[in-house]
Amino acid sequence: MTDDVERGSAGPLFEDFLREQGTHAEATETAVKRVIAFQLAAAMKDQSISKVEMARRLSTSRSQLDRLLDPDNDTVSLAVLNRAAQAVGRSIKLELV
Repeated sequence: MTDDVERGSAGPLFEDFLREQGTHAEATETAVKRVIAFQLAAAMKDQSISKVEMARRLSTSRSQLDRLLDPDNDTVSLAVLNRAAQAVGRSIKLELV
């Protein structure tokens, strides 16, 4: 094994690799859901909103809220995410790029 460092460009972007593998859209969706779940949990913590209170604000059950906050659960609709954002005084911004 050698400690030599190869000089030059970093190579193609990871996004290019994901596109070549056909997994870019899925990876992006997963990443966005994880970020939103994290941001909702952080907003709840910052505002001292318990899960019980958040579920009440959303007129849903605690188990439904747990699914919403689960970063690996990708079955949550945009409408539910929007309601959750409004419940903590935030909004969701989507754009086509």
